[in-house]
Amino acid sequence: MNGHVTKKGNKYYVVIELGRDAMGKRQRRWFGGYDTKKAAQAALVEKLHDLQTGQFHEETDMTIAEFLQQWLDHKQSQVRPSTLRSYSWHVRHHIIPYIGHVKISKLTPVMLQKLYTDLQKAPRKDGKPGVVSNRSILHAHLVLHEALDRAVKWGLTPRNVCELVDPPRPRKVDMQVWDIEHVNRFLSVAQEDRYYIAFVLAIMTGLRKGEILGLRWSDVDFSSKLITVRQNLSYVHGQFYFLEPKTAHGRRAVAISDPIIEALNIHRIRQEEERLKAGPLYRDHGLVVQTEVGTPVSPRNLDRSWYNLLGKCDVPRIRFHDLRHTHATLLLKQGVHPKIVSERLGHANIGITLDTYSHVLPNLQQSAVDQLSELISVSKHVKKYISEHEGQKNGRRS
Repeated sequence: MNGHVTKKGNKYYVVIELGRDAMGKRQRRWFGGYDTKKAAQAALVEKLHDLQTGQFHEETDMTIAEFLQQWLDHKQSQVRPSTLRSYSWHVRHHIIPYIGHVKISKLTPVMLQKLYTDLQKAPRKDGKPGVVSNRSILHAHLVLHEALDRAVKWGLTPRNVCELVDPPRPRKVDMQVWDIEHVNRFLSVAQEDRYYIAFVLAIMTGLRKGEILGLRWSDVDFSSKLITVRQNLSYVHGQFYFLEPKTAHGRRAVAISDPIIEALNIHRIRQEEERLKAGPLYRDHGLVVQTEVGTPVSPRNLDRSWYNLLGKCDVPRIRFHDLRHTHATLLLKQGVHPKIVSERLGHANIGITLDTYSHVLPNLQQSAVDQLSELISVSKHVKKYISEHEGQKNGRRS
């Protein structure tokens, strides 16, 4: 590939020779115009260098908004519906309103930095009070970063400017969990709710909401007292999706106790009564948690029941997902090894568990060292050591 500088009128232009197409037609690209021949020659050197290093891209009038829509269309067949919904949300609310009009080839780090600064002052788009959180801005940054990686591969821009900008750091939020008293208080109020079994499973197994709503009776082994997580339920744009766990660790077996087995049996009897009552209207999906006519339960409906129950009992107001954190915290405080907790939660490695629940570990360390001291009678040895030390001091004085 080569190129040259040519003059038209009062302007100088760079002409890049790109060879011939499949039909043998000569391919050229023009860039300019430049006011001086020297400026055009410098641009020619830059263009040829980009060609040789694979960084050459053709100027395009495509805007960020147009590109992101194409990118979302491209991702539709590659990611889960819930993931696509998350991508679309950030694109629609956090990116396009601010830089959607910018040509993708003209996007600069300064523009991105201003985007993140403006978002920190912008009201939340979900109607809740407050401004956009740093965590949401980070997610928007990650979405745009992935999209621009594709833009580079498509030859729409020579570089990913996200790599030149640092998004705001998310503020660490204190985890909200219940203690045993809170758990018992809630369950005593919730036992008449039709979703009682969902709350019990969340507290006693640490399963995620989607995993509980996607749990089938065929996944419950009553004889071995095991629940196998094989899928989760996702609800996107009015449609249910049953999806396999994202990772191999997410597909796991979780041990359950005899009281949970009993609660599941009682729930199954009630479910059978609903089946008989609904008759031909019943659409059995084989799910542990179903509606009165056998259809999947919307996560929003479960949340509605959850928050309604919170208003009826004297417990801290936490999210449904915090029951998962409560499960892990209670196990760790009982001295259960973090590796076991990690396996029950489906974490990829124990490091994630230790990092997530690091607030529990200092107390566990104190308890552990107290138990060790008691085990080897350290206090008796220390008293003897002090006594002998004091005797030596008194002997030196005399």
